[in-house]
Amino acid sequence: MLLSAAPSFAQNPVIQTSFTPDPAPYVHNDTVYLFVDHDEDDAQYFSMKDWQLYSSTDMVNWTYRGTPMSTATFRWAKQGDNAWASQAIERNGKWYWYICAEDTTAHLHGIGVGVADRPEGPYTDPLNRPLVPGNWGYIDPSVFVDDDGQAYLFWGNNGLWYARLNDDMISLGSEVMEVKGLNDEKAFGPKKLKMDYKLGKKVMKTNFEEGPWVFKRNGLYYLVYAAGGVPEHMAYSTSKSINGPWKYEGKIMGESPKSFTIHGGSIEFKGRNFMFYHNGLLPNGQGFRRSTAVEEFEFTKDGKIPFIPFTNDGVKHPAGTLNPYVRIEAETMADSYGLKTDRMAGNDHVITSVHNGDWLRVRNVDFGKGKPSKVKAIVRNVKQCGSIEFFIDHLSKNPIASVRVTDVHQSECEAVVNKDISGVHDVYMLFRGDDGELFDMDCWQMKE
Repeated sequence: MLLSAAPSFAQNPVIQTSFTPDPAPYVHNDTVYLFVDHDEDDAQYFSMKDWQLYSSTDMVNWTYRGTPMSTATFRWAKQGDNAWASQAIERNGKWYWYICAEDTTAHLHGIGVGVADRPEGPYTDPLNRPLVPGNWGYIDPSVFVDDDGQAYLFWGNNGLWYARLNDDMISLGSEVMEVKGLNDEKAFGPKKLKMDYKLGKKVMKTNFEEGPWVFKRNGLYYLVYAAGGVPEHMAYSTSKSINGPWKYEGKIMGESPKSFTIHGGSIEFKGRNFMFYHNGLLPNGQGFRRSTAVEEFEFTKDGKIPFIPFTNDGVKHPAGTLNPYVRIEAETMADSYGLKTDRMAGNDHVITSVHNGDWLRVRNVDFGKGKPSKVKAIVRNVKQCGSIEFFIDHLSKNPIASVRVTDVHQSECEAVVNKDISGVHDVYMLFRGDDGELFDMDCWQMKE
């Protein structure tokens, strides 16, 4: 029964240890950083206290990099709630994470910015006030730097606004300007009265809803956004100028499964294009407990974004491999069951809530031509003894190694690998023990 919990192949949602709405991917060198919000496990509304970070070098295995920011980072924000959508960017060696939170001076959401030397932080608020003070519809920031070095910040719900950013990236270099034409009734049909769950009432809806995502490709500006009222779908417009006018190009994603909102954006990574979004498909998921998913797509020859269907598979072909002969963080995984990650800032993290029958999967692990002789694991906070069973390609009755935790004071444990393994495989880890929480897992590594 425990083994039957493992899927034969599934990638979406890409993070299973937390609810991770409003994904904001960012490519830096050979790494994709995924900045997300965090729905609480028991949320009945948009209950969100902090922001999380993940990274990947292969688009299938994602490493939890911590919870670097919370509402406590911003003393002007309502504490412990309303930590909504965000986006981050690196510039001149600094990382700028633009967020929306409730501005307590206005009792409406405003836009703030955290600044750090590294993507995982620590982040501080250099302004001690909102970058854009609270106003009606001022949510969902999207940052963009043009080819000439000029940076822009877009944001909005039921209206879209933007402003230039100064070179310091923490002050506005222009007045706030409204983007016109996205709610043109001639283009999108008559307005419809639809329920807005964020406002708690029915309002008039046309096309643009929220969640702007701005980028440039081959000299053309793209604006991807949630559209059509609630439930939302994803659409996009294009322009020859960052200042518009914007031309509506069409619907690119339907209404997200088990989620009345959709929010995300696209990146190009290693010559391939990926569209991120969120859905409600994790166990216990729903419209207020959403999770990041991703689909691969190709632009048409004339630069159009095609309609992108939702899939369970997500990224079928990894963009790289993992080396098992170096330390691999336990919080690096493609899939998992029952596990959580800590809720800490910093660089040192573990998987938690480890119980009998929980498991994780790591994809595309390259063992090369040699045979691994042993596997080592490091555990922490041992509550009771247990074991970590390692399997190749699928969970079965016969693990290749069983690392045993035999003492509550133990940290490093090791086991012999009983099978010759070469080439590229998936690796499963199955946790065994008595009832109750077992231990936290820090990392693992094969030895040749």
